[in-house]
Amino acid sequence: MLPFRVGEPDKPARDFFSSSMASPKKKLQGLVAATITPMTEHGEINVSVIGRYVDYLAEEQGVKNVFVNGTTGEGLSLSISERCRVAEEWVTEGRNKLDQIVIHVGALSLKESQELAQHAAKIGADGIAVIAPFFLKPWNKDVLINFLKEVAAAAPALPFYYYHIPALTGVKIRAEELLDGIQDKIPTFQGLKFSDTDLLDFGQCVDQNRQQQFAFLFGVDEQLLSALVMGATGAVGSTYNYLGKKTNQMLEAFERKDFSSALNHQFCIQRFINFVAKLGFGVSQTKAIMTLVSGIPMGPPRLPLQKASREFTDNAEAKLKSLDFLSFTDLKDGNLEACS
Repeated sequence: MLPFRVGEPDKPARDFFSSSMASPKKKLQGLVAATITPMTEHGEINVSVIGRYVDYLAEEQGVKNVFVNGTTGEGLSLSISERCRVAEEWVTEGRNKLDQIVIHVGALSLKESQELAQHAAKIGADGIAVIAPFFLKPWNKDVLINFLKEVAAAAPALPFYYYHIPALTGVKIRAEELLDGIQDKIPTFQGLKFSDTDLLDFGQCVDQNRQQQFAFLFGVDEQLLSALVMGATGAVGSTYNYLGKKTNQMLEAFERKDFSSALNHQFCIQRFINFVAKLGFGVSQTKAIMTLVSGIPMGPPRLPLQKASREFTDNAEAKLKSLDFLSFTDLKDGNLEACS
């Protein structure tokens, strides 16, 4: 347990909202890196490199927003104390360097989610996000909102985001349905991370909430350009850790209505993601690629995930070089793929 109380256990969420509301902040937009949790070779969290990680994102990739302890960060494989320690380090190291630090506080236990939310508020995070509980699942919109609002109430001064990722949670409640009237129940709700390929659902989230000024953060990196056309205001993803610069070029082209260049950038990114997806691509492989590209040791994943193979890393490195995402010394120009 953390050294503070969320509130009286039987008091409903609305009582906590009445005294303090989410403080107005700059809208979360643009690229948001879904951060990796660095680990030692023995599987312990390694917060000592997070300062270097912050500098790398901001200075080398041009990414100044982060989403901590999510899927890429193995948040649900960490203990509560580990999640708190990781969050503290990101807030401390990111101060005056990053724009927004959003902490994922979702858990299977409501009480643990509330503790994590209160901790995020205490350390000065810029927002919290929550995934749907996925073992004992909510079976309809109202049940899910009841869970979410109790977590949001634990940190009533922080913007609240829903993390929609049905492929992993098995919770098939459409995001469009969830957003209908959500601020009446959760006044601190500011938007969602939409990690699904259902562009009909995503498009209707945008179309039916145009007056709400929500942050619509798309979470499928290889389809981001399609989501921008549908009205995405930003994106949260793992590849922005090491392809942030290239993705920012796509965003800039889209913003100036140079759609041909934007499409070329998206296709270039897709070539890499398509290549590694065929090899088997997940959190383990993301850690290996980030170590390779940044030079910052991310370590292995935590069980049950397995460390990426050397063969995967070698193949990924060759592909990155061929796409000119990495500097190269031993590849001839003829081996480079057009990626302009």
